[in-house]
Amino acid sequence: MSADVITSGRTALGIELGSTRIKACLVDADDPTEVLAVGSHAWENRFEGRTWTYALDDVWNGVRSAYADLVADAQRRHGVALETVGAIGVSAMMHGYLAFDGEGELLTPFRTWRNTTTGPAAEALSTAFDQNIPLRWSVAHLFQAVLDGEPHVPEIRHLTTLAGYVHEQLTGRRVVGVGDASGMFPIDPATRDYDLGLIETFDGMVAEAAPGLRIAALLPRVLKAGEPAGTLTGAGAARLDPTGRLRPGIPFCPPEGDAGTGMVATNAVAPRTGNVSAGTSIFAMVVLEGALAAAHHEIDIVTTPVGDPVAMVHCNNGASELAEWAGMFGDFTERAGSPLSSDEVFEVLFRAAEQGDPDAGGLIAFNQLSGEPIVGLEEGRPLFVRTPESRFTLPNAIRAQLYGMFATLALGMRVLSDEGVAIDRMFAHGGVFRTAGVAQRFLAAAIGTPIAVGDTAGEGGPWGMAVLAAHLLHADGSTLSDYLDRHVFADAKTVTVDPQPDDVAGFTRFLGRYEAALAVERAAVAAL
Repeated sequence: MSADVITSGRTALGIELGSTRIKACLVDADDPTEVLAVGSHAWENRFEGRTWTYALDDVWNGVRSAYADLVADAQRRHGVALETVGAIGVSAMMHGYLAFDGEGELLTPFRTWRNTTTGPAAEALSTAFDQNIPLRWSVAHLFQAVLDGEPHVPEIRHLTTLAGYVHEQLTGRRVVGVGDASGMFPIDPATRDYDLGLIETFDGMVAEAAPGLRIAALLPRVLKAGEPAGTLTGAGAARLDPTGRLRPGIPFCPPEGDAGTGMVATNAVAPRTGNVSAGTSIFAMVVLEGALAAAHHEIDIVTTPVGDPVAMVHCNNGASELAEWAGMFGDFTERAGSPLSSDEVFEVLFRAAEQGDPDAGGLIAFNQLSGEPIVGLEEGRPLFVRTPESRFTLPNAIRAQLYGMFATLALGMRVLSDEGVAIDRMFAHGGVFRTAGVAQRFLAAAIGTPIAVGDTAGEGGPWGMAVLAAHLLHADGSTLSDYLDRHVFADAKTVTVDPQPDDVAGFTRFLGRYEAALAVERAAVAAL
């Protein structure tokens, strides 16, 4: 049966370029909960010239590798050679800066979301636009390049996101999904397109330093989920599958950011719903019923894949430091002659954390590998701090690492709580939630909200992108929310964990110490 679905092309393919892995996910287009094949490729950003970046050659090597891995998985599991799919969607890390000249040549190395060098531009834009413009947004990078007089600025002919770039190379269409677009330039909630008034404001701000620059001419066209976004060209098919087996002509849905695919993967696209995505970064998305009373530097206003406004609490640093600790313990098990797999190491450590003191025994962990705008850090230095009175045990050490991963997120979510934003349900997904109940329990304590985790918690963004591709084939007038409710999550199994009073009180004490110790983190950045 599955083999017939694949050979007849009744499938949807999602490809997502995450921070540490490029993943591909093939689903049954009529039942997207049925994952037919997966593929992945590991990669890492580079810190070159004090810039976090990825080379475009690495982008394509990784995309081809992940697709080839998926093709091999389909062959192993179903005995069929993949030659076509029903629809494709591409997603990737949001924001950042990809600027091209008229010949399509990249003018400066890709500046990812992780860079925090756009402070003056973000501050000026936030004031002029009367809303928070984060450091990582494309418009902040562009304006900073103008302020710095970078020589490439007069040569810019178009800007895009990583997902938009890959999509254009595969389809020839210079478009981007509205959720991804909302990390490039503010979106007007009425038109669900770039805010024309703010475009005029921006052009005025750069008129003297960059005469002739018109940002509207540089930005990709905005599309909403369910709208066609081109088809796979012959050149695109060859680029994705050099074997020549993949046939061109496959329709594409709009490319999206990883925040949007996380919302889809957790069915959090309707007002009063939200989700937390945990990976290299960690962020919360809460779909709003109306505008916030004021602008806050901790809160970004972005959109769902159909253009509804969303409050985003984005933290640059997520699970990377925790993964380093797990890697160290994994190395220990090998040296001790009793090696454990990565999943087994995480299981042991997370179960130990459950037995830790509610406040992590007075231990403090900072997970900042890079800057963290929410707490005013331009750079980061991972730190583990204790006092002579702290209870330094393995359960407390790992609980402190988990608490530290959620600390800046909790500070941002506190702003939304103070604004009176109502949340009916909050879902979580990402690899840290694969160990049942542990990270979920601590997240519930950190933000004071019940947290639901579903069957797809470990699938994440590439599956969400495959669902958006399947939605393109079934966009029969129903909203994305209706489609998810009826066709994807109708029979979904979720486990919800409520905040436990002892954990809440313990995390509150931890967070108080964490805020006080930020002076130590800042000193480390200055000294090291």
